[in-house]
Amino acid sequence: MRRLLRRAAPACAAIPRTARTLAAGGAVSMLVAGTTAMLPPAPAAQPAATPGRAAAATPEGSSYHRIFLPDLLVIEPTGLGARQLKKLARISGVGNLIAADGAAIKIGRHRVNVLGVDPQQFRSWTPLATASDQRLWTALARGHFVASKALAKRLRLHPGTRYRVTGGGQQDLIFGGSAPLGVSGIGALVSSRATPRLGLIPGVLALISAPGASMAGLTRAVRAVAGHRATIVSLRREQLPVDRSTSGGRPGSYLELFKASAARYCPGLSWTVLAAIGQIESGDGANPGPSSAGALGPMQFLPSTWQVYGISAFGQTGPPDIMNAYDAVPSAARLLCANGGRTAAGLRGAIFAYNHATWYVNEVLALAQEYARDYG
Repeated sequence: MRRLLRRAAPACAAIPRTARTLAAGGAVSMLVAGTTAMLPPAPAAQPAATPGRAAAATPEGSSYHRIFLPDLLVIEPTGLGARQLKKLARISGVGNLIAADGAAIKIGRHRVNVLGVDPQQFRSWTPLATASDQRLWTALARGHFVASKALAKRLRLHPGTRYRVTGGGQQDLIFGGSAPLGVSGIGALVSSRATPRLGLIPGVLALISAPGASMAGLTRAVRAVAGHRATIVSLRREQLPVDRSTSGGRPGSYLELFKASAARYCPGLSWTVLAAIGQIESGDGANPGPSSAGALGPMQFLPSTWQVYGISAFGQTGPPDIMNAYDAVPSAARLLCANGGRTAAGLRGAIFAYNHATWYVNEVLALAQEYARDYG
């Protein structure tokens, strides 16, 4: 994931059919974050946001359009049919759904749970750092297979090397690379075009995103459609961490600055949201703009929005400086707070107010969850 680096100071200072069924026990759960460290300046997966101004619906320079945060995982051993998937998609509160083929097959002599996916669709459901790895998805689209970090290490897989993949049939596939895949127990991905040749079970797994639905009601509705044989696992994240303590001193790193700004200028706001926005917008000050829309500084404010929300903070003197992290980060907290960011119920709306795009909201929340895991 993108990691916060401690700096001397912020920018201003610088796997017969039944035998092949996926193992669907309690080990199946959603991984919040990966282990890949990205050092700033990290290229944002989406273009720089512009607070107070609507963003383009399709991010430039990216072959995927958005990040989805799955709330529910469904595994049906014989596969979910097209009619069932349509019914699942129509359940109240369901915003997005994706199905994948799968089975327990072999890579070499090792039994592995494998999913067959459409690369350009499934990538939006993986951890942010994985979704951002264009080389990985290009390899998958070319018919290579990719693996989880743990599987690649255990099997000593080497990129560019062919391996025998055996299910209902056999294929010699090139290993295209490794990354966190998002669902524990899933060791590898292949393109859905390989499903018939490998004998994968169509529609064995589905991921559902329904951020506004109650989990109890959503689970009941999904169970009614998927049937009693299905395994249903809640993937909804715990609430993001909130730190209300302030040292009173001037923050000496971006991590300290995000925490202090949330605590002082928007009590109840998780500092991880500010950290995610700061990373996505400018790589924590590494790319301060101006953007094509004229946004400036480490938090990429439009000058017109800055006139409303910009403040001098942490002992700064003089007018608020849009390029100064000690002013920009607290001002971002102030903007988020004014739009409901201090409560869990209002958080999505507050982030949307920062940049009017659903993909942006989901990406900020996905990265915030990664920071919560590593630093919470």
